[in-house]
Amino acid sequence: MRHLRLGSCPDSWGVWFADDPRQTPWERFLDELSGAGYHWLELGPYGYLPTDPSMLADELARRDLTCAGGTVAGVGGPHKDFGAVLAETRKVASLTAALGAKNLIFVPVPGYRDDVTGAYHEAAELDAGAWKSLTANSNTLGKMLAEEYGLALRFHPHADYHVETQAQTERFLEDTDPAFVSLCLDTGHLAYRQADVPAIIRGYPERIGYVHIKQMDPAIAARAKADDLPFGQAVAQGASVEPPAGLPDVPSVLEALSELDAELFVVVEQDMYPVDFDLPLPIATRTRTYLNSAGLHSRPARER
Repeated sequence: MRHLRLGSCPDSWGVWFADDPRQTPWERFLDELSGAGYHWLELGPYGYLPTDPSMLADELARRDLTCAGGTVAGVGGPHKDFGAVLAETRKVASLTAALGAKNLIFVPVPGYRDDVTGAYHEAAELDAGAWKSLTANSNTLGKMLAEEYGLALRFHPHADYHVETQAQTERFLEDTDPAFVSLCLDTGHLAYRQADVPAIIRGYPERIGYVHIKQMDPAIAARAKADDLPFGQAVAQGASVEPPAGLPDVPSVLEALSELDAELFVVVEQDMYPVDFDLPLPIATRTRTYLNSAGLHSRPARER
């Protein structure tokens, strides 16, 4: 599986918002990421890591780390407020391209409901007009990234957003331009909504551009569905688990990915909660060890 490159990201250290004072300091995150045996990283929330490209490049290089991609999150999905979406995406794209990465991961949060209160901000299903806006704007976003920054748009299906189930994900792929839009296939979010992840990979092999690998506890996911809990509350109850404790089955996912004729980043993104600053490093190390045992290895940046 030499064409699958293993990395991680700040989310696995409990970093969800760049300005949260409770989070792991960025220097410690980079030290621990390298110490856990990873060589590739996704940047995570814009502003958490230094945004000066030269400074950040130096900080990564001295830890033998290389950027796999940048992350856009916090402005919602492309179906609305597209001006704000474009502005935030350009900001992240500029930093990502300066670091030599080729992937821009778009995470459409916040979604249609509040993670804490469970209140619905929008209907859970987009109407025809809003769906058309979602797909057209995603095409525009991907074309802009490709032509102006040399980046590929990797759209992230997300629980409590309008692209979260297998059917919605497949519809999104059918309705967007394959030249400019592909998936950040998040195995955990799709499994949370009971998707057949290997089937999506095999059904749309040329649209899998990037992977977030994690697992969910199916019992907690089922309870969240039965009790109509928001995703954030399910995570707080332990929905996100260390592999191999949950779903989807990691060897089955890796087998399907190994069939693809592509080089892919497979980035560990574990939504662990509550955050204990002493937990991320051992969790990250155990996860890397498990993924290594399943045949997925990190190739050092100097060996690219």
